[in-house]
Order: sequence, then C-alpha cells, then structure tokens
Amino acid sequence: MGSKIKRIIIGIVILLLIGLVIFYFLGLKSVSNKDKEILFTINAGSSKIDIVNDLKEKGLIRSKYSLYIYVLFNRNLNLQAGVYELNTNMNATDILKKISDGNVKKENNTYQITFIEGKRIPDYAEVIASNTNTTKEEVLNILSDKEYLQELINKYWFLSDDILNEKLYYPLEGYLFASTYEVYNNSTVKDIIAKMLDGTEMVLNTYEQEIKESKYSIHELLTLASIVELESSGTKENKTTSDDAKRMVAGVFLNRLNSGDSLGSDVTTYYGAKKDFTTELYQTEIDDCSNGYNTRGSCNVGKLPIGPICSPSSLAIKAAIEPIKHDYYFFVADKYKNLYFTRNNAEHERMISSLKAEGVWYEY
Repeated sequence: MGSKIKRIIIGIVILLLIGLVIFYFLGLKSVSNKDKEILFTINAGSSKIDIVNDLKEKGLIRSKYSLYIYVLFNRNLNLQAGVYELNTNMNATDILKKISDGNVKKENNTYQITFIEGKRIPDYAEVIASNTNTTKEEVLNILSDKEYLQELINKYWFLSDDILNEKLYYPLEGYLFASTYEVYNNSTVKDIIAKMLDGTEMVLNTYEQEIKESKYSIHELLTLASIVELESSGTKENKTTSDDAKRMVAGVFLNRLNSGDSLGSDVTTYYGAKKDFTTELYQTEIDDCSNGYNTRGSCNVGKLPIGPICSPSSLAIKAAIEPIKHDYYFFVADKYKNLYFTRNNAEHERMISSLKAEGVWYEY
C-alpha cells in the first residue's frame, strides 16, 4: 500500500513538472498570430522586473511568470532604455533580444540627450541649453523657481521641502538621474527635467521600503550617494568591483557619522568652495565652518553636507541604502583609483606612506 502511494505521489509530481514546463514554454510564445505594432517605452533606471510587468500590461507577452524565469536564467541580458517598435506576433524571447540589442525606434521628431553621472547642475544646464532654445542662465533660473519646485514636490514622492533650503546652491542637485533620454524636438526645459526625475523615481522605487525604514531621509541618502559617487569613481581590475567599492566607501562614511567623526571628504569641500578638482584648496576653505557643504571643518563633525554635491549613479544610490558593514573608518585612493581601507588614523598614515614609496600616490 505504501509503495503504491509513493508511485501515485511520484506520478503526480512528474505530471506537475511536465505541466510547469509546458506552461513555461507556452508563456514565451507570441500573444497573437496577427500583425499589430505597439510602441513600447523603457525609462532609464527600469529594472528587469519592471520591464516584464510593463510588457504584460501592454499585452505584448502571454505570461510574465515565464519571462521572470527566462530573465533569471539569462542574467547577461542588458535591457536598454528607449522607445521600441514591438509586435504582438513576436515571441517573448525575440522581444527581449530586440531590447537587449538596443534596437530603438528612430524618429525624425525625436533626439537623444545624454547626461553623465557625477556631474553638477551647471553641467546639466549647459547640456539642456545646448539642446533647447534657452541659455544656461535661463535653465538655472527655472531650476531654482520656487513655484516650479513646489509643483515638483507635490508630484514626486521622493521630493520634500528639503530642496527649498535657502543655503543650497541648486535645489535639485542630486535629484536628476544621469542617463540617455529620448525627447521630442520641441521638448521644453521642464519636459527634460521631468524625464530625469522620472529616471530617479524608477531607481528609488526599487528601494522604497528600505528608504522608509532608514533613519536617514531621502535627501540625506542622496547626499551620501553623491559623495560616494565622487569618492569611488573607477577602480582597477582585480581590486574591488565598482559596486563593492561604492558600498565599502558608504560603509566608511556611515561609520564616521555614527561615531560622531567628521566625514573629512575633500569632494564636499571642493563643492562648497565652488572649485573643480584640478585646483588646490586653501586652508581657509578647509576650515570654513560657515559653509554647509564643507565636511573638513571642525564644526561639521558627525554631519552630512546640507545637500547632494552631484548626481549619483544607481550604484552609488544602492551603496548609500545598502552599504557594506565593516569596521573601517578611513580609505585612500592611489593614482589608478584603487581604494585602500584602514581602521584607524595610524594605519591610514602608514598606507599613504606606502603608496608614496611605491610611486602610486595620487597628486593633483
């Protein structure tokens, strides 16, 4: 009797497995044999799950669950932002291949505009001005208009009155997601800003629950992410990965914040002094306590700057929200931008001496 029950159970399991396999492959088939073209847009920062869900909502795939499985076992897929011409007679794998190849729709009435991560608002204002019938100054004026900013606060869940702080150089610094966007030829400055804020929203939506549970506000997390972006740009092969490097750096800054130490970040002081990284800082600028961005001053211990200092990448945002926990309080980069982490000031000074002796110390 027992063996008979086992055979029945095994038979049922086999039938279930066969059914699941059939369900999986049926789910990848085209939704129709008829030729119906559908324009499908992928925004910058969209996750693969978001894209699959949108494909299902647009009626372009049979089963989002089959595609979840397919994406899980094809991690090399690079689903790129853009506008695609898809068809209901395409099967799911062909759709993903077209998106992965970046085979976007070409239109005469649109163009692509690219923003580079780690840059400041004035840099983006120049890019926008060069692509619209406006000047850089006009763009900056729009980005600081209080009535416009209030409209944005009312529209986007991640914007708050923090951006209205009078001491901020640029209210939306750190909130405009850097990516390549397809926009219409007649797009206004506000149209482009909306695209960039939509990109930020797509990234932050992934971490919405973690953000709610964090002791830091979104403004503080983006501020930290912007520092991480500039302090960990580029690491050499066989050292830390870009992802891990940023998460390690975030861990250092959080350790320093939690212990009441100064962040001691040069990039914040450069931003506060409105200087680029090719010039030297004066001691008066390093000691400037009146500047809310400077984290080198003795009066700014245990504090983040008053706002972001650049537009962070998605990896830097992830690092700020999901840092790697460790007991390091210092780090230094060599001229190849490899990062070295140390636990105390004595180790930190020894590391600097070692890098100088090896001839790889970074100098401006």
